[in-house]
Amino acid sequence: MIRAAIFDLDGLLIDSEPLWRAVEVEVFRGVGVPLTEEMCRQTTGLRVDAVVEWWHARHPWRAPAPAAVAARIVDRMVEAIAGAGETLARPGVEHAIGWARAAGLRLAVASSSPLRIVEAALRRLGLADRFEVVRSAEGERWGKPHPAVFLATADELGVEPTACLVFEDSLAGLVAAKAARMRCVCVPETFPPDPRFALADACLPSLRAVSDALLAAS
Repeated sequence: MIRAAIFDLDGLLIDSEPLWRAVEVEVFRGVGVPLTEEMCRQTTGLRVDAVVEWWHARHPWRAPAPAAVAARIVDRMVEAIAGAGETLARPGVEHAIGWARAAGLRLAVASSSPLRIVEAALRRLGLADRFEVVRSAEGERWGKPHPAVFLATADELGVEPTACLVFEDSLAGLVAAKAARMRCVCVPETFPPDPRFALADACLPSLRAVSDALLAAS
């Protein structure tokens, strides 16, 4: 029986993936990496340090240190979220959260992003007080696609992993959720989705399509 709904953040609750891509292109080009927005899609869903390690391995630079590059990305993302002119909320966010509350589910956010970005995004969306648990993978040894952040979130909720329903948008997040033995509903950036999303328990075109059928299927 499902007792908790765990939401990813970037690309699911907040339309931040275009911001991520723009910031990554800006920061990485500043250290000589010829990054494009399309190339950024290769690392969607990974933790910031893992993204920096990925590109440093492929286009090594001497300075600044990778940790400094990661910190710059985080700073620029917090600025970008605060300064974006549009609403940034993904379609159906209020519907999905309202549905989960009506179903009596415990609510949590589990994100690969650093806590500063998670908190900035939730404030921007007006959702800072809607979740019982807000967890970042920055404190875990491994980020997604490792299940650590999802397992830690379930533990903080006091709910068994098998009683959790995860909402994700990325393949890395999907793999992490299934590795944690959780049900996973995906809302991919493009629909119909990449065939690899077949691992999900369901794929939806948006959070507006969330319904009781998800619980019946679980």
